[in-house]
Amino acid sequence: MSDADVAALLLVRVVLGTVMIAHGLNHWRGGGRIEGTARWFSGLGLRRGKLQAWMSVVTEVGAGALLIAGLLTPLACAAVISVMLVAGVLAHRPNGFFVFKEGYEYVLVLAVVSLALAVLGPGRLSVDHAGDIEVTGWAGGGIALGVAVAATAGLLGVFWRPAPRTQEARRCASDS
Repeated sequence: MSDADVAALLLVRVVLGTVMIAHGLNHWRGGGRIEGTARWFSGLGLRRGKLQAWMSVVTEVGAGALLIAGLLTPLACAAVISVMLVAGVLAHRPNGFFVFKEGYEYVLVLAVVSLALAVLGPGRLSVDHAGDIEVTGWAGGGIALGVAVAATAGLLGVFWRPAPRTQEARRCASDS
């Protein structure tokens, strides 16, 4: 691996990790604080909104810190992918593609970058490399994607209870 490749992987890890930490801290300390985040999650149909808010903070900040360190990289990537899958399915999918319309563009990019990082590995400048625990290639990508999909399915299966559709919404859906 060239020095440029090592630097590029470090740059991706640090930027993605910093974005995730900032996102998690914003859920905790920003705007509506944890209570506002809990209300937002509840509004998306997730039961136990306050628990969901804290889980998102811990997951996002934890995954970000792991990414920056390059530690347990496939699992850190799995956490990012899972958070983005939940956000994409519950909050952004109904709004279409573009982020300026609250669409899934942004969460898709973060998820795919995380999957690519899991496949490529964290690079030489990482704790994984120093500890000789790097998992890369199909194995790294498979771990990240498999854990992310399982975690997302588990969270949605246990906590997601969307509001029942109204009679009007059912009629409109059957007309299309």
